[in-house]
Amino acid sequence: MLSADRAPSRTVLVLTLGGTIAMTRTAAAAGVTPTLTGSDLVGAVPGLQGVAEAVVEDFRQMPGASLAIGDIVSLVGRLQRADGEDIDGVVVTQGTDTLEETAFLTHLYYQGTTPVVFTGAMRNAATAGADGPANLLAAVQTAVSTESRGAGVLVVLGDEIHAARHVRKMHTTSPGAFDSPSTGPLGHVVEGAARFHRSLSPTAPVPLPVGALPQVEIVAASLGSSGMLLDDLERKVAGLVVAAFGAGHVPETWCSRLEALAAAMPVVLASRIGTGPVLTSTYAFPGSESDLLARGLIPAGALDPYKARLLLVAHLAAGTPHPEIAKAFLDYS
Repeated sequence: MLSADRAPSRTVLVLTLGGTIAMTRTAAAAGVTPTLTGSDLVGAVPGLQGVAEAVVEDFRQMPGASLAIGDIVSLVGRLQRADGEDIDGVVVTQGTDTLEETAFLTHLYYQGTTPVVFTGAMRNAATAGADGPANLLAAVQTAVSTESRGAGVLVVLGDEIHAARHVRKMHTTSPGAFDSPSTGPLGHVVEGAARFHRSLSPTAPVPLPVGALPQVEIVAASLGSSGMLLDDLERKVAGLVVAAFGAGHVPETWCSRLEALAAAMPVVLASRIGTGPVLTSTYAFPGSESDLLARGLIPAGALDPYKARLLLVAHLAAGTPHPEIAKAFLDYS
């Protein structure tokens, strides 16, 4: 298996979006900016030619913070076309600021079988010990692995293989910033080959948007918060995610406003903790998870607020009826 996964006759499509992995210093700016092309990135990776032939497309060139949902919808369209082409895998490079969200949104939409692997870098190309080349090589080695086919959208950094639905950025600067805190990685890249420790059950894909993208926002609970950001939201957004305390709790003063909002639009209850599920029936005080669910809120399961928002956006954009939206979150409980 190892020799097969290293076969140089394989082909990988590298789609670049910009980000730190493509950043370096220029005379025109005091800091680093995304200036490197996909060819620059691929050319800086020792040993890549022995793994696969890389076909490079510069899809976007921007910081991860500037990517939008529409960019990822376009990316998924390109991935769907690539699924019918004679390639063994796809690697997407981008900024790590939003990588956990873009990879998850791609996971929701992508319906192909060709492996898709996201990667990036925490250290830019002008920095000693830049991690971009190693991450790109490990991503290519994973994308062309036979075990990656059918494994869902993956994220590879630091030789760890993560599922897009579980991975989170856990540190602002560390090269080991990415983790799947509730589950651990799916596998590792060892001696140039992807080795998977476990697999995941598939989740139902979401149809691509049929019209304009809906506005969905997150409101976080904090000590003593008045909840004023909830006022008049039914006139401003199509859906809401509440980043609640602990296992799904908010101040009692929020309850009536959230109940009114849930009658007007889907309101999803997630935890601001980001690790562990929202409960459904343990606490019973006003503002507890059972109280809020009885008022019409939808439990996010184990999804953090950011991924819960994207699942809600995707279903609203696809025209999914409210009851079916609630059922979709059960796949992530």
